[in-house]
Amino acid sequence: MSLTRAQVEGIAHLARLEISEAQLPVYVESLSSIIDFVEQLAGADTSGVTPMAHPLADQVQRLRPDLVTEADRHERYQQNAAAVAAGLYLVPKVID
Repeated sequence: MSLTRAQVEGIAHLARLEISEAQLPVYVESLSSIIDFVEQLAGADTSGVTPMAHPLADQVQRLRPDLVTEADRHERYQQNAAAVAAGLYLVPKVID
């Protein structure tokens, strides 16, 4: 699938990218080749492939112990707040 110049300009607008006239043909060609590659991948036969539940199949991921390392100081931090209720910071209403 080949993208048109107008499609690439539309994509650039949505992504808030400024593409110069000199860069536009390069982007058209690059994005078209990426879409062609994705279409080629979509055509691959994956009927015999078992879905993976985890990318590290038959491997163990080392994890650190889930331990609390810092004391709870929220009351100390909230002493500087303008308004607090039930352990939450109260802020002025911004949207009506």
